[in-house]
Amino acid sequence: MVTPSGLEDAVSRSHGEGAGEAVVERGPGAAYHMFVVMEDLVEKLKLLRYEEDLLRRNNLKPPSRHYFALPTNPGEQFYMFCTLAAWLINKAGRHFEQPQEYDDPNATISNILSELRSFGRSADFPPSKLKSGYGEHVCYVLDCLAEEALKYIGFTWKRPTYPVEELEEETVPEDDAELTLNKMDEEFVEEETDNEENFIDLNVLKAQTYRLDLNESAKQEDILESTTDAAEWSLEVERVLPQLKVTIRTDNKDWRIHVDQMHQHKSGIESALKETKGFLDKLHNEIGRTLEKIGSREKYINSQLEHLVQEYRAAQAQLSEARERYQQGNGGVTERTRLLSEVTEELEKVKQEMEEKGSSMTDGAPLVKIKQSLTKLKQETVQMDIRIGVVEHTLLQSQLKEKSNMTRDMHATIIPESEMGSY
Repeated sequence: MVTPSGLEDAVSRSHGEGAGEAVVERGPGAAYHMFVVMEDLVEKLKLLRYEEDLLRRNNLKPPSRHYFALPTNPGEQFYMFCTLAAWLINKAGRHFEQPQEYDDPNATISNILSELRSFGRSADFPPSKLKSGYGEHVCYVLDCLAEEALKYIGFTWKRPTYPVEELEEETVPEDDAELTLNKMDEEFVEEETDNEENFIDLNVLKAQTYRLDLNESAKQEDILESTTDAAEWSLEVERVLPQLKVTIRTDNKDWRIHVDQMHQHKSGIESALKETKGFLDKLHNEIGRTLEKIGSREKYINSQLEHLVQEYRAAQAQLSEARERYQQGNGGVTERTRLLSEVTEELEKVKQEMEEKGSSMTDGAPLVKIKQSLTKLKQETVQMDIRIGVVEHTLLQSQLKEKSNMTRDMHATIIPESEMGSY
């Protein structure tokens, strides 16, 4: 369970003045930091009573402790993010309309980020990071809005109160057959208190002692002579003797007992060391002699097998030379195989070209195509001649028309000048 002070420390460490800032060096646990922020967010939402005010009114399922940290359903997570963000902004004292399912996500995200910046929080990350509905930036935005909502309602963290644990005294089971020193002291104190109670009335005590003295004097003669059998007496003593045994329980926490145990262990270790040291010395000597024998045998075997070792080395050298020659020959074979494949491909191409040329020489389809193209060209030439004639005729008419217009204009300008000369 995260304490409130731990929540503040985690948030301050994660965000500083604003968690949107780029972190230059991130530790190996930075990838899991959003899980901590998400758990803090759930605790803050519980403090804001989001289950009663938001989830039950909108018939929403309560999110898990890592809902916005892991991808499950991006569409559902984005809708839940927008709904929570709008509710937290309204809780922080700002009016924000509840987003609908068919609203533009870009506009909704920009509105949420603008409200976040208005609280003085930084958001130096692209808005597309919030479209997925999960991740570090989503947890950061919701955590910041939850903090602003808690500030607005005046919530303050209090110091945690830890319960005082009372140490229970260890109870040692008592054995009826054993008597401890404490028990003997308690019985002795009880006997003294009983005696004190009896000595309170002196007159009664004197009367009792006087009667006892009279009885003893009357029975003194009977007591002097015993009628008890010695065998029965010894049997009774043997029967009662185990019950009269007093054993004093020692305390294991006493330092004297620890010192005695240390001396006992020391003496045991010294005695065991003497025996073990003899066995170890004997084992060391045997191992040394065995190693010397192995070394001498190894030298003898090497001297006896020297010529076989030389023959083996010569065979190894011959084998390496044969492998080198094999690799060289194998390389030449692969090179010639590659050249053969290239020549075969060129031969196949030449055969294909020859077959195509032979088929084209014997086939009359190209001649038919040429004749059809010539007839088509003649038809197009006739059509072009007709079009050229029409264009020339149109051009001639336009030239004649312009010429007639020019002559009419000239006559129209000459006639008024002659008439003005007659006047």
